[in-house]
Amino acid sequence: MTTTIDIVIPDLGDFENIEIIEVLVKVGDTVEREDGLIIVETDKASMDIPSAENGVIETLTVSVGDTVSTGDVIGTLGMLVGDTVMITPAITMPISGETTVLATDNDAPGKPAGKQTLVVPDLGDFDGVDVIEVHISAGDKVEIEDPLVTLETDKAAMDVPAVVAGTIESVLVKVGDKVSAGTSLAVIDAIAVADSRVDAAAVEKVVPAAAPKPVPQAAVDQAPKSLPAIDEAGFSRAHASPSVRKLARELGVNLVQVTGRGAKNRILHDDIKAFVKAILTGQAGAPGAGGLPKVPSIDFSKFGEIDVQPLTRIQKISGPRLQASWLNVPHVTQHDLSDITDLEAKRQELKGPAKDRGISLTPLAFILKACVAALKEFPKVNSSLSDDGESLVYKKYWHVGFAADTPQGLVVPVIRDADKKDVYEIAAELGELSALARDGKLKAPQLQGASFTISSLGGIGGTAFTPIVNAPEVAILGVSRSSIQPVWNGSEFEPRLMLPLSFSYDHRVIDGAQAARFTTYLGKVLADVAALLKAEP
Repeated sequence: MTTTIDIVIPDLGDFENIEIIEVLVKVGDTVEREDGLIIVETDKASMDIPSAENGVIETLTVSVGDTVSTGDVIGTLGMLVGDTVMITPAITMPISGETTVLATDNDAPGKPAGKQTLVVPDLGDFDGVDVIEVHISAGDKVEIEDPLVTLETDKAAMDVPAVVAGTIESVLVKVGDKVSAGTSLAVIDAIAVADSRVDAAAVEKVVPAAAPKPVPQAAVDQAPKSLPAIDEAGFSRAHASPSVRKLARELGVNLVQVTGRGAKNRILHDDIKAFVKAILTGQAGAPGAGGLPKVPSIDFSKFGEIDVQPLTRIQKISGPRLQASWLNVPHVTQHDLSDITDLEAKRQELKGPAKDRGISLTPLAFILKACVAALKEFPKVNSSLSDDGESLVYKKYWHVGFAADTPQGLVVPVIRDADKKDVYEIAAELGELSALARDGKLKAPQLQGASFTISSLGGIGGTAFTPIVNAPEVAILGVSRSSIQPVWNGSEFEPRLMLPLSFSYDHRVIDGAQAARFTTYLGKVLADVAALLKAEP
């Protein structure tokens, strides 16, 4: 249950009417005890005003430039009674004098389960994901698997489903918020819990819990050995609040190098984040970015009529990642041709039976199957460089991603354990994942774990292209449109169906000779369709 309390300015000593120079939270944010809410500045120092309890910001009545004094109320906090504790099977906990049995897999639907907090499930490698749609409001009744919110990453949009049925008591997020695994989404008065197939980490029970043990300050301030040395003298003179300094130390950022955009050139939290993002994406002006010149800014309307259309969210996020891959990975592309005359004849023969089973048997299913054979023959292509660049990580699994064209941009669903599936199973999964991608319904696990990627433009056209490696993978295969070409068989030219292959690779891991051997081997596998089908599990 929740209790609303006032957010009160604590004792500020002899100071009154102190100016607020930064607001760290907004309505709907979840905060923990001691998290900073606002930053105020006296003529001597700046200080954070922390939250007194765990909870959700319900109202906020101040903004930058306002002044506050001891005892002023600056908003309200929806305080959760106790800390949230993950549900575990068959545990009985007292809540406000009552006994509530946390649900187990054997609980029957419809059995009261009490108030629970619905949270974001594991999102894999994604963090700070945008909420683009909220499907619920207070008072709504939801069933298991009903969508709560829609999130959008750089690869796809995905719904977060309810893992319990019941009535929504309060919604803790709104459109535009950023969430990560474990972020609270809503409080629900539950009547049933999901079965064991649903990730139990996606729901929390509000129960009393002991306060977390304080972390020694020495442990907080100690930076990892791998971070660059900080100019302590310059760091101490930087115009920044204590919370900003703490964030800078945690991220290994030297405040001397950061440009402040707050009042009086004060360094804000957003300035730290922008500085780190600039380094990661190789933007001009960031240390180590190579001093890349910016593209000239031109007013195109001077030359004629224009129509400005915003980029999709996927394009906005994937753009910097593609740029980072292009700048950090030394790309080389090997072009080759593969004779798929016999493969296409066999595919046409199998298309009818496959269609009767509801399967569209596309050339990509055969290409993906052949790639698995080539990856097993050349395991270095299925590897990744370690973070320190000192070793190779060889993967003993074969999860193959494929670029899917959607109205929002390219996304890369993943066929997991492709080595354990036959051509029909691969074709069926290609169709299912492509449909989900177009509808924006892919889930996080369906976008993660690829060890190799295929980008097929064969259905559109083209003779060759240079695909960008999907780092941290070390290679990607581009496939263009096949065409009938004259091929010399030793005595005469004969028409053969030839498939263009464009194999881009990380030259730090794969050299030209290995790349040529890979495409040559792949071509042989595609040419011998009987052996390819015979090798199926």
